[in-house]
Amino acid sequence: MSRILISIYLCLTILFGCGETKTERDIETQESRPSLVLGLIPERNIFKQLDRYEPLATYLSEKIGADVKLKVLTRYGNLIDNFASAGLDGAFFGSFTYTLAHAKLGVEAIARPETVGGVSTYYGLIFVRKDSDIKSVQDMKGKSFVFVDRATTAGYLLPLAFFRAHRIENYKTFFKETYFSGTHEDAIYDVLNKKAEIGAAKNTVFARLAAADSRVKDELVILARSPEVPENGLAVRNDLDHAIRNKLQEALLNMQNESQGIQVLKDLGAMRFIETTDSDYANVYKYAKQIGLDLTTYQYQNE
Repeated sequence: MSRILISIYLCLTILFGCGETKTERDIETQESRPSLVLGLIPERNIFKQLDRYEPLATYLSEKIGADVKLKVLTRYGNLIDNFASAGLDGAFFGSFTYTLAHAKLGVEAIARPETVGGVSTYYGLIFVRKDSDIKSVQDMKGKSFVFVDRATTAGYLLPLAFFRAHRIENYKTFFKETYFSGTHEDAIYDVLNKKAEIGAAKNTVFARLAAADSRVKDELVILARSPEVPENGLAVRNDLDHAIRNKLQEALLNMQNESQGIQVLKDLGAMRFIETTDSDYANVYKYAKQIGLDLTTYQYQNE
């Protein structure tokens, strides 16, 4: 009987001992797993942005062996202001925000999405209500204009280049009122709802809203469009561990080759990611130079 009890005791000891060792190993693995924090610009409201990118974060976490976390900033410029203090390792930057961050922080572009038809760019729009009497640049004088943010391409940089091309030297005196809406969606709806007479935004957001809300297509008209610039892309800090950086880029560039990746791309409205470097932003640098902006000293906070 005593031998039986001893045998049972030994079995239980081994059983619980093994269980405890496994738990400790799991905890140790979890604690040693690196984290990667990626910032998101407020192209749309915070909750919509998170819903759009959460599947990508989950997918990348599995592929690169790191906990990918998302952080939505409330303003475009906050990506630059708070890059270090928010503990960001990278961010999905707009093209102008990227050039600013590259000049000020040294971030490096690695990939950007490509949509149906091989499109990996967007362009800026200037628009008014169809029932407006504004038909030309001359008609804009003395009217109200809504920008998006001083750190956006389509919502600020490209309109400034448009103004310069049409000899508008000081838009603050040319227009009766100007202000910043904070998002492309809000700029579009501000014109639609007659809060502003003229607005600027990116074409992809305009097209998405027009597909969801017939009033956008029926009641707004586009007066001007800019040349194309790169779509929002992922850039990372220049001192990010090379192994993680390479895994991250490789995971993005190969998403279209497996069913799970294809579904995540669909959630993003993309077909695949393509490799991206600083040279792809040549047009943005050109526009900044045309209007006399020094990216290293440019003050991008909204007034």
